[in-house]
Amino acid sequence: MEAQTRTLIERDRNHVWHHLSQHSVLKNQDPLVMVKGEGSRVWDAKGNSYLDASSGGVWCVNVGYGRTEIADAVRDQIAKLNFFASTAGTEPAAEFSEKLLEKMPGLSRVYYASSGSEANEKAFKIVRQISQQKYGGKKHKILYRERDYHGSTIGALSATGQEERRQHYGPFASGFVEFPHCCEYRSQFGDVADYGVLAAKELEKVILREGPDTVGAVIFEPITAGGGVITPPEGYWPAVMEICKKYNVLVHIDEVVCGMGRTGEWFGYQHYGIKPDIVTLAKGVASSYAAISCLVTTEAIFEEFLSDGPDREMYFRDVSTYAGCTAGPAAALANLEILERENLVENCAVMGDYLLEKFHGLAEKHAIIGDVRGKGLLLGLELVSDRELKTPVAEAVTVKIAGACMQKD
Repeated sequence: MEAQTRTLIERDRNHVWHHLSQHSVLKNQDPLVMVKGEGSRVWDAKGNSYLDASSGGVWCVNVGYGRTEIADAVRDQIAKLNFFASTAGTEPAAEFSEKLLEKMPGLSRVYYASSGSEANEKAFKIVRQISQQKYGGKKHKILYRERDYHGSTIGALSATGQEERRQHYGPFASGFVEFPHCCEYRSQFGDVADYGVLAAKELEKVILREGPDTVGAVIFEPITAGGGVITPPEGYWPAVMEICKKYNVLVHIDEVVCGMGRTGEWFGYQHYGIKPDIVTLAKGVASSYAAISCLVTTEAIFEEFLSDGPDREMYFRDVSTYAGCTAGPAAALANLEILERENLVENCAVMGDYLLEKFHGLAEKHAIIGDVRGKGLLLGLELVSDRELKTPVAEAVTVKIAGACMQKD
């Protein structure tokens, strides 16, 4: 191995703290250090090439690597104006807001931040402030679904239905309440014909238990991503929307993973006729060529913070320093142009159907595949050691499979 490569690997081993990683294993093996990306492939420091089927490892490089037009757009913008606090506007932020909202009928305002977790925190603050201003602080609870993930901050983890991610980090923020998942493969009711409606009614049970006058909002992933690539069953979303309307509960859709074409529609919620009050975006907004996230709302939500009276506290009293960086919306604009010009959203739907068919073919050959799920190019295989009992495989098995995939050309 070249001395320069060895030096890079040792610098990483000795100084970098990787995410979601047990570093004790790096005593006996080299860390994986990526150095180049082009199209849908990446290269590590040792020259190994990989097909990046996870879009940057966490579903975010939607248009692929090496897009020089995005890099050029960022360079040109930050040379002109790199930053100004979001108490004022900037040219790329205004332009991207308009173009983004063209893809999101029914929504009208974009609030910028720098990560998905942060965008969700902003949404929670909006719900809490509306509760204080309109309901005397009572309608403050935020419901979240088992198996959904909404971010890594304490507030976002308070609304995350994955116990392994939450372990060690409590106590969590009060007023966040879980309701059951909608994974039909793991049905809570056995083999039933109307699973989607029954799963939605579980949400209603929680609203009634907590008291509808205390519940301000419910947050969902349109398709649960890291919690198992769970597509909502038939009848689920119409029932959910009816329930939320009945009890005056705001609908917050977390599109951090699903958004910007990954599911074969511009946004995951658009598969299901959902009319959200709040949508949060990150990851694919700029395909991770720059850090940017967006909180998008209806005009009705925006107007909750307007006042001509003497109460100066009515406005949304929030700030995000790096929301003022112009690199984010500049990259997002160039990213959006690529998605449109190359028809990548439509292609995602076509290739997703092809891949889904191939996955079903694999399931016919391999008993370890218990279920195949997903939309577009957000697809997953549930692995089991016993198909009849649906017993999950041991974690060591999935690690071995992932390792074998990494060894393929």
